[in-house]
Amino acid sequence: MKLSLYIAKRYLFAKKSRNAINIISAVSVAGVAVGTMALIIILSVFNGLETMVSAIFNTFDPDIKITAAEGKTFIADTSRLKLLAKVDGVSCYSLVLEENALLKYGDRQFIATIKGVDDNYTMISNIDSSMFEGTFSLRSEKGRPYAIPGIGVAQYLGLRINFISQLSIWLPKRTGNTNINAEDPFNKKYITPSGIFEVEKEYDSKYVYVPLEFARELIEVNEGVTSLEIKFSDRTDPQVVQKNITKIFGKGFIVKNRYEQQEIFYKVMKSERLAIFLILTLILIIASFNIMGSLTMLIIEKERDIEILKSLGADNNLIRKIFIFEGWLISIIGAIAGIILGFAVCWIQQTYGLVKLNSESLIMDSYPVVMKVKDFIVVPVVVLLIGYWAAWYPVRYLTKKFLNKDV
Repeated sequence: MKLSLYIAKRYLFAKKSRNAINIISAVSVAGVAVGTMALIIILSVFNGLETMVSAIFNTFDPDIKITAAEGKTFIADTSRLKLLAKVDGVSCYSLVLEENALLKYGDRQFIATIKGVDDNYTMISNIDSSMFEGTFSLRSEKGRPYAIPGIGVAQYLGLRINFISQLSIWLPKRTGNTNINAEDPFNKKYITPSGIFEVEKEYDSKYVYVPLEFARELIEVNEGVTSLEIKFSDRTDPQVVQKNITKIFGKGFIVKNRYEQQEIFYKVMKSERLAIFLILTLILIIASFNIMGSLTMLIIEKERDIEILKSLGADNNLIRKIFIFEGWLISIIGAIAGIILGFAVCWIQQTYGLVKLNSESLIMDSYPVVMKVKDFIVVPVVVLLIGYWAAWYPVRYLTKKFLNKDV
């Protein structure tokens, strides 16, 4: 092992009689280094995007969301809520009622979703930490209801936080006859905005938070809710808690964790990550053909050395190992260089944010990068496996073809 590795290192770094071999070897190292660097950078960027989007979702989405399997609303009966509060791992829960409504502010109109929440809601989500203007306050000290629209809704309506102008919300009546007066079929209520939140464009242009009681009066639902949103306590096994909650509510309800609430997005994210990884791996495989070319030319050049080694007692395995190590050293040097370069590029982006995001709807102005140890393990392993295959093939087959000898 030591002898074959020593000779392989000598062959790699020694000057060859044919300059083309040196050039092809250098190109092989550069190709492996660039491919490794690209894999590290791309995977780190995907980690950063996933972390950023998860942070956005975690601001809005609860740990567990319970909805009715059939119908839009359901009655959150007291018996189930008492059992829910006793589940180990449940920190608190909030009652939520959602409905699409027409908003009017001055001369402007906009269709949005009013989200009626109770006083526990700020303990469920971090929406109160994402305020663009004002505060997340559902009511005044005197009990006057307040609304908190998203920045997209506010901008479309031209809404300002001044505690003077009011926002009117219109909803069709559940029970009512159509009259000549066009306003009769609608429930209309006025509410004062207390703040504007900013999370993500889709949410910001869709939701308006109001007190649960206000929403129930407007929608004409006395006790119904559209969902129960739950927060876990620290150091909790989410799967166990979700299973216990599912047992309490039974088959008539859908219990989703954070991943399941955004399942399509996360699946698409993983699919894209895997596709990019496979594409870059394919590029590495193509780049490894340079290693084959380099080894083929080296074997031709070292025909005399092989004869000398055989006359000195070297067996076939030793000669094979010399050239396999030669090819593998090219992959190792390229992998190490690629890892160092990839780490440097990711660190520079993390520190200085040189590559910017051309979007005003995101919470970051530059591409997020998160380096993970597993990526720095998986990538070199893949590179070295490809390098071993690229070295093994010409050594096992091409040497016979060019030398016509059983080595």
